[in-house]
Amino acid sequence: MNKPSLFSQAERCLKACAPAEKIALSYATAEAWQQDQLSLEKQAPILRFEEPGRPDKPELVSARELTRRKPNSKAGHAALIHSICHIEFNAINLAWDAVYRFQDMPDDFYNDWVRVAKEEAYHFELLSSHLKTLGFVYGDFTAHNGLWESALQTAHDPMVRMALVPRVLEARGLDVTPGIVKKLESIGDSQAVDILAIVHRDEIGHVAAGTRWFRYFCDARELNAEETFKQLINQYMKGILRGPFDHEVRKRAGFTESELLFLESSN
Repeated sequence: MNKPSLFSQAERCLKACAPAEKIALSYATAEAWQQDQLSLEKQAPILRFEEPGRPDKPELVSARELTRRKPNSKAGHAALIHSICHIEFNAINLAWDAVYRFQDMPDDFYNDWVRVAKEEAYHFELLSSHLKTLGFVYGDFTAHNGLWESALQTAHDPMVRMALVPRVLEARGLDVTPGIVKKLESIGDSQAVDILAIVHRDEIGHVAAGTRWFRYFCDARELNAEETFKQLINQYMKGILRGPFDHEVRKRAGFTESELLFLESSN
């Protein structure tokens, strides 16, 4: 009996709309992969998803239209948790899209991104459960679609995906999480602080995986990784990235001193 394909399972995870279904499928697919119950039989054609599976809510708006997220009010506190929850939901889709879209990679590529998908699902589960203790559910506030737009922008090339999604967008989370933790500590939300400690720890590993695979692709193409990273920032981000940057944590995720100096100069 032939094994199901990891790629077809990743597509199922990507298409699932209900958060509970997406989480359950993510856990089941990760477990099946770890137990060697899935093959790497390619799927064709590889579809371009303008929208991944997601629930009808939250309503997606521009960044300027988002609900204010100052935690000194009940609604602002919940909106802050909701915004992180939405990032993690998108991150599940981004991880499964990397597995599904790039079907000619070494096994370790899939080991990394299946693990990332599972951990992002766990983060979403923790945050959405905490949101319920505040009297809200995922979808009660507006959100924006910037992370998925980056998936579409980088769908043509795994090297570009690794450079711009883990090493730019997800790495930004490493910079801002300590400030968010201070805000949550100031209002006594110790449960959220504990959750963000888990998220921050795991996200260092996710960015490190992006760094590892970005350099893998650069080596395979005989490109200088540091110069290529700078060129991609200039090409796709117009050379401008918001700081401040957490140098210590980014170094743990694989950034070099030269890359950090470049990021500072682009700020």
